[in-house]
Amino acid sequence: MARVLCVDFGSTFTKAALVDPATGDVLATREVPTTIGTDVLDGYRGIRASLDAAGASAPEQVLACSSAGGGLRLAVVGYEREVTAQAGWRVGLSAGAKVVHIASGRLSGPDVHELRAARPDIVLLVGGTDGGNADVLLHNAERLAHMRVTAPIVVAGNADAAGEVAAVLESTGRRFEVTDNVLPQIGVIAPKGARAAIRAAFLHHVIGGKHLSRGTEFVDMVQAPTPDAVLAGVQVLADSVEGDVLVVDVGGATTDVYSALQPQGEDAGLAKDVVAPLWQSRTVEADLGMRWSAEGVVEAAQREALPVSDGLQAYAARVSREVAHLPADPVEQALDLELARLAAVVAVRRHARPASPGASPRPLADVAHVIGSGGVLRHAAEADQRAVLHAVTGDHAGGWRVPRGARVATDTAYLLFAVGLLADEHPGAARALAARVVGAES
Repeated sequence: MARVLCVDFGSTFTKAALVDPATGDVLATREVPTTIGTDVLDGYRGIRASLDAAGASAPEQVLACSSAGGGLRLAVVGYEREVTAQAGWRVGLSAGAKVVHIASGRLSGPDVHELRAARPDIVLLVGGTDGGNADVLLHNAERLAHMRVTAPIVVAGNADAAGEVAAVLESTGRRFEVTDNVLPQIGVIAPKGARAAIRAAFLHHVIGGKHLSRGTEFVDMVQAPTPDAVLAGVQVLADSVEGDVLVVDVGGATTDVYSALQPQGEDAGLAKDVVAPLWQSRTVEADLGMRWSAEGVVEAAQREALPVSDGLQAYAARVSREVAHLPADPVEQALDLELARLAAVVAVRRHARPASPGASPRPLADVAHVIGSGGVLRHAAEADQRAVLHAVTGDHAGGWRVPRGARVATDTAYLLFAVGLLADEHPGAARALAARVVGAES
């Protein structure tokens, strides 16, 4: 029997699922703490040893994704702020990146300082439509060429100036890749080329640059950032069920929200490849996490006027210092679940709100399936899982139109990342796994 091992190197835990690619059957799952303090592959090797001890044959193929070390941080440098922000959001969404900084216009000295302070893993340089004005693009290329930021640069601006931009960056030895313009025409955003270039830069430079492992095995193994793999899994899931899908992934460092919605009204008549990018969305909340950013959950909940119990602030401060801490008693279990509930509610509120001034809220009222993920939910009792997710669907004070009668489920085996990793090479297995994710609905 052929076997594929799907692995997610997460910020807190490394998860694995051994899958039969012909049927989509899950043969085994494993989870261990991510071994960032030594070599990130130490935990993976422990998983392999555990599978061997259980009599599982060695997999013929290993597919992996990673958010270890904090995931992918993207800075966007462009021309007009609103257009640049929209382009960065669309590219970041599709490439599995968190947009940590946006700069527009001609970069000044203070602008350069702010960009450096954002600590991006990759810089996306955009500006101008094809054949349009290239002055700002070339000015910013000069600034980036000489600034003390070692992150690789993806150039996705005015195609007519791409050669000049490349020459400027090459003159100072910068690592860069030129790809198609993300803004080829006024009003048109084309993220596909930039997505591929950012993904390649992540795999070739960022994964290795974080020095999470000795040698090249880890770099060779990882195929995508974890949010990219999960987004692909959500897309497969949405194609496999009736109705809109909302996924809330409460992690140790971030809370990620994904939605896959069916176009409404006149948009429903447009070609699928045109509409789809507008209706599949992902938001990453870097201040909402169960460990690394637990204090941010409390602060955000207070800003949202959500009630916070006595003791939660002290507990959040403790676990943010001791990121490997697991609840030791029922009191701490209750506090952990409260953190998860608050993180999920705030993250979905942010996901539902307009992405930019003048934009419309995300239309989530027709969501039929709300899927929870993350270790805190996977390891919780079923009633507690439902309580967290129903807090989202019942958030009538959040200023967004909550789903009517949505069914909730938890990805208890943590399969969505594996669905995404399998989607290209083993689509049948990916669809079968996606069906299992919603198989325990309530």
